[in-house]
Amino acid sequence: MKRIKVIVPIPMDEAGVANRAEQLPPPLVRDGFEPVFEAVSWGAALGDSYHDMLLMDWTVFQAGIMAEEEGYAGVLIDTVSDSGLRALRSRLSIPVAGPGESAFYAACMMGKKFSILTMWDEWFPLYEKTITEYGLEKRLASMRSIDTRPDVTELLAGKEEVIFGKLEEAAARCIEEDRADVIVLGSTTMHQSAAHLDSRLPIPVINPGVVAYKMLETFIELGLTHSKKAFPTPEVPKDAEIAG
Repeated sequence: MKRIKVIVPIPMDEAGVANRAEQLPPPLVRDGFEPVFEAVSWGAALGDSYHDMLLMDWTVFQAGIMAEEEGYAGVLIDTVSDSGLRALRSRLSIPVAGPGESAFYAACMMGKKFSILTMWDEWFPLYEKTITEYGLEKRLASMRSIDTRPDVTELLAGKEEVIFGKLEEAAARCIEEDRADVIVLGSTTMHQSAAHLDSRLPIPVINPGVVAYKMLETFIELGLTHSKKAFPTPEVPKDAEIAG
């Protein structure tokens, strides 16, 4: 069995982790693979600030540093911010995937320009950082939010009737005003809206956590991982100190 460590970047209880894990129902998981969701033990609350961005980078890195030694075949970071992605690639030889990078490049293959549809404006800096790092400024049509404070534990449960309508309206503006031909959901916490939006919109809707997970499965099956020329291993690793 090839286990994939899925790191939730916000500390939460088992019920919260279970809600996040629902984005990968059993039919989506290939035979021989097992995603194992695990939340960081401490850190950010909402990812709503540069303060939280730093904490997510550090705590995700901390939670993943021993994944290879623990026998995992790969690591998936459960946030479109791709927190800790490059640092983990530097330390690990097993493949490490981020939903942001995976979804954005998938969108580039499926259309000419994509829009990021998210919950609130406070998450925009997360995307500005990754879009700049990945050199995708010219492929980004827009970022739009529905100005609604997210619940990173309960997600959209019980609020679907209101949230789905707001997302559909904002997505229509991405298409009509911003000329987007692909929509990328701005958070893995929005996965419950993916099927609804996909059934209502005339363009593809990318559910980032699912796309990243399936790409990671494929990389593992093909024996591919990141380049150590691009992400060199530290000469003096500090695993014990980092893991705490």
